[in-house]
Amino acid sequence: MPMADTRSTRGFARLAGLALLVLLTGGAPARPGAPANGGPKGSLMIVGGGSRDAVMMHRFVELAGGARARVAVIPMASEEAVESGAATAAELDSLGARAFVFLVDRGQAESPAFAGRLDSATGIWFCGGDQARLTGVLGGTASLRAIHARYQAGAVVGGTSAGAAIMSDSMITGDQTPPGDTTGYYGDEYPAIARRRIEVAPGLGFLPGAIVDQHFIRRERHNRLLSAVLERPRLLGVGIDESTAIEVSPDGRWHVLGESDAIVYDARHATVTPPGAPLLGATGLLVHLLPSGSVYDPASGRAGLPPR
Repeated sequence: MPMADTRSTRGFARLAGLALLVLLTGGAPARPGAPANGGPKGSLMIVGGGSRDAVMMHRFVELAGGARARVAVIPMASEEAVESGAATAAELDSLGARAFVFLVDRGQAESPAFAGRLDSATGIWFCGGDQARLTGVLGGTASLRAIHARYQAGAVVGGTSAGAAIMSDSMITGDQTPPGDTTGYYGDEYPAIARRRIEVAPGLGFLPGAIVDQHFIRRERHNRLLSAVLERPRLLGVGIDESTAIEVSPDGRWHVLGESDAIVYDARHATVTPPGAPLLGATGLLVHLLPSGSVYDPASGRAGLPPR
């Protein structure tokens, strides 16, 4: 995908976000490789789709080790996986990483020999496309366990569009069922906030306790994510716009990067109409609109906006 020109404001937003992290935690941010409570030592870079600016992708390469970065590009979500994988590997190579394409079918993904190819990866990147296609290949396989092992050990895991949707343990597939239609359809029109409309399936489990939606503001997907979250109020909904990312650091906090916003729906303490009720409603729902440079702590629910 094309990268926009580097802008000095992106660097300022990153510094502002780090300053906010100090304010939220009451001290310096946790060092990379020193996760709280024995969690993963790696980071996540979850991009909402669209173009990716140079600052965002340089940050991904930096988290992967900079000049020592070895990144596995996983393109199976795309219908044109060979082309998508090659283009993304070339993009990462241009930023100083050494990238290779990990293109496998379901049988190969289950093979320990193929999974072993991931052992040297310091970064993993999931390309866009259809998230259900990607989970269908990788879900429950030796290759997915190898990726999780790398993340636990300190590798950065990133992805865009469909590669963002698969990050959470509960994943919006894109399928929905309008009233009177038992076949379901795929599209970007979500005209209602209602029960049993939005299909949610298991994702790949890098961001537990959340549901990720992508292209969020650009494609007006608020109704989709609200429906999914209010049916599952224990899960945070995070909608990430195009050309925007959240970086999840080892301490669990989210930093917003890029050109637009991320929106968080938090119904964990809301009162939601019971499952048997015909209508879906809620009171006490928290909504956070987080522009670039914001920091969000999902454990406490506290958010901080950039000072500028």
